[in-house]
Amino acid sequence: MQIAVSKHAVFAIVFSLLSISTFSPSFAEQIFYPWKIENYAIKKPLGGFTGDAQRGRKIAINQDKGNCLACHSLPIPEESFHGTVGPPLQGIASRLNKGQIRLRVADEQKINPFTIMPGFYKNPKENNRVADDFWGKPVLTAQETEDVITYLMTLK
Repeated sequence: MQIAVSKHAVFAIVFSLLSISTFSPSFAEQIFYPWKIENYAIKKPLGGFTGDAQRGRKIAINQDKGNCLACHSLPIPEESFHGTVGPPLQGIASRLNKGQIRLRVADEQKINPFTIMPGFYKNPKENNRVADDFWGKPVLTAQETEDVITYLMTLK
């Protein structure tokens, strides 16, 4: 038995499959949006995303994501451990503008090549010695990075 399928039906099926694989969250998380440094800052939001401070705060606390508390103290009283390796982040938005914070979160090594702070949205082509889960992709997605930046901008 032979089934007749029109060219339009084939196109629709192929387009649907491409849309699912291209726009699914797992694929979107893999995308690296290049950024440009201007005057020690990344002025444009990564990937054009708008951050959310509440999500950013959760990422900053999350040991499997940002884990900012491993090195920095933050005004997060419900967490008992705050690191002292990095500078305290209370008041960071009074010291730096959003673009400057974005560069530090994305890739602090562009400012201080000797830092131990990981680049959370570093170009994956510049990575070496990373865990298999992070090979070829940034630690955080562009959206997650913008969320953290927006949270840090609340710390005045």
